[in-house]
Amino acid sequence: MERKSLCLHLFVLLALVVPGVVRTAGASEGAAWDSVARVLQTSDAFASGYHRFNLSRRDVKLLLGDVTVAPELALGAWAGFSDAPDHAMLMGDLVVTTAELRPVLAELARQDLEVTAIHNHLVGEEPRLIYVHFHGDGRATDLATRLDHVIALTATPRPVAPASPAPLTIDSAAVFRALGRSGKAHGAVAQVSFTLVPGSVTMGGMTVTPALGYGSPINIQMVSPTRAVATGDFALLGTKVEGVLRTLASHGIVATAVHTHMIGESPPVYFVHFWADGPIAQVLVGLRAVLDAAR
Repeated sequence: MERKSLCLHLFVLLALVVPGVVRTAGASEGAAWDSVARVLQTSDAFASGYHRFNLSRRDVKLLLGDVTVAPELALGAWAGFSDAPDHAMLMGDLVVTTAELRPVLAELARQDLEVTAIHNHLVGEEPRLIYVHFHGDGRATDLATRLDHVIALTATPRPVAPASPAPLTIDSAAVFRALGRSGKAHGAVAQVSFTLVPGSVTMGGMTVTPALGYGSPINIQMVSPTRAVATGDFALLGTKVEGVLRTLASHGIVATAVHTHMIGESPPVYFVHFWADGPIAQVLVGLRAVLDAAR
């Protein structure tokens, strides 16, 4: 009887103590991500398995031809963290002007954050923008503090305020239906994201969260009641690149860049950026054809 009583007491203690430990760990992690948000001066938009902190360049008035580009279409700088806050993987994309590039790169080096790509996403935009992809591993709050020094050298508006409410002027339901996946919409822009690389990708011995490292976002903006523009990128294995380029061309969509966003990842992932402009139905048909080719 004494042994049964001892076992019962141990069971009760475990039932009481272990959930408390779990709750404490969860609260501690939440506090760490709250700290990251305070450092970066933007909110945590947790989704798809990683913590995303958006840093939109709403200060830039971007023109491409006769189109005023909405911030949601192509100005979405961001930083993302995966894994636990005490040992996180940081990846992201800074949108910088030509004048900001030199100090940003110097500060990234000073803060020991790895630059994994420097390139264009668009062609013919005014002012010219450069996209700097970065990577780091370590404690999330430390990474955020180091990144904060970099962002401070740009004109990125912070604290980041939520986008002002705007009436929806794009038929987002039709967009989601045509592309075969739901997403989100704000004002004239609808956004959908896909993962087109099968299996897993590793980098530096760590498994990369798909949406963090190799998501394929498609952003569509209504320019008039019948005309739309679209941009984004398709993240692909090398065997899919040529087929996607041919499909883009056959549907009148311009490939604006083919490049990498990571260094040393396995398998290698290639990113095909694009610009589409035309009747909304035509743009959607072309993008759906490219998605089918990518798969």
